Amino acid sequence: MPEGPELQLASLFVNKTCKGLVFGGPVEKSAVSRNAEVPFESSAYSISATARGKELRLTLSPLPGAQPPREPLALVFRFGMSGSFQMAPGDALPRHAHLRFHTAPPGPRRALCFVDIRRFGHWDLGGEWQPGRGPCVIQEYEQFRENVLQHLEDKIFDRPICEALLDQRFFNGIGNYLRAEILHRLKIPPFEKARTVMEALKQRRPSPELTLSKKIKDKLQNPDLLELCHSVPKEVVQLGGKGYGAESGEQDFAAFRAWLRCYSVPGMRSLRDRHGRTIWFQGDPGPLVPKGPSTSKPDPFQGTKSTENPSQAACTPGPGSSHCPQEDKEGHATSSLRPTPQRPQSAEDQARARRAAGHLSFLAGAPLLWVSPPCCLALDLAGACPAS
Repeated sequence: MPEGPELQLASLFVNKTCKGLVFGGPVEKSAVSRNAEVPFESSAYSISATARGKELRLTLSPLPGAQPPREPLALVFRFGMSGSFQMAPGDALPRHAHLRFHTAPPGPRRALCFVDIRRFGHWDLGGEWQPGRGPCVIQEYEQFRENVLQHLEDKIFDRPICEALLDQRFFNGIGNYLRAEILHRLKIPPFEKARTVMEALKQRRPSPELTLSKKIKDKLQNPDLLELCHSVPKEVVQLGGKGYGAESGEQDFAAFRAWLRCYSVPGMRSLRDRHGRTIWFQGDPGPLVPKGPSTSKPDPFQGTKSTENPSQAACTPGPGSSHCPQEDKEGHATSSLRPTPQRPQSAEDQARARRAAGHLSFLAGAPLLWVSPPCCLALDLAGACPAS
């Protein structure tokens, strides 16, 4: 899932690619997209982008003399699980280009495209950042730090630090790979209580005897968690390319993989948090580790699913149901299960089902989902499809 650095890189890409280009005509939306139509048409306009946390604002600005006369229009994008911007020839659009901005003649026809394979991305008209999201960890560091330290009484800080880091009210731009990298560098157990970690930051004060240069050196050599929430995403931006994502080019993706120290790195441990998302770490997980069987997850870059614990099988719908993961405002994937109506069971069918249930008795706590014999499936679908 694109995180803060990927949105920053996308804005840099748009601004660099669209610099000097003149766009014209209506904005085109694909027929399959469920997002809003974009009521904008101009004979000549420019495009610019700004990123904040996990959102990107695209501004369409009519040029002097453009027809019809109109005000600029701003759109705010959230990339979901697979969104990105690409520039493509006008006669060879990407397959999943769900919003297209075409260049104006003369010159070769080109199109800036919002490409989203999984279609969880979203855009809103009006240009307003989503309410409730906190300051950007990259662009608004001082406001971000103050917002966290002033709200430590919030109940999210009763949760493990690995879960608190995904709350976009306070950590706007942090996602799954960033939380693993940040906690790993500080050797903080992922399931340590968040408030315990944060309260220590309020007590941190540099010695008044240190000179300014020594204070700066100390901060660079011994950053705290909030400082790493700012500096680690900036490292990804400085790598260039597109950051995390299978759609990145070979060279871009190789650079990102080499940069990782913890996330999906061989030798690291992994567990699922209470939202079903995988956290990678080294050493002790901490006192708030979820109870019950924990599930490790294979390398996410291999595109495989974990089925070590059937009660936490990732994105695997059972017979007679359709399972569709969705992203909520905090970057967590939610699940919906729609059972298919079943035919009545005969006495023989019911006896077979009872015998099958006995073989699955080891799945303690997993609710049984009865379907047409001879199939019987036990799945705990709460948080079963994490967007890790």
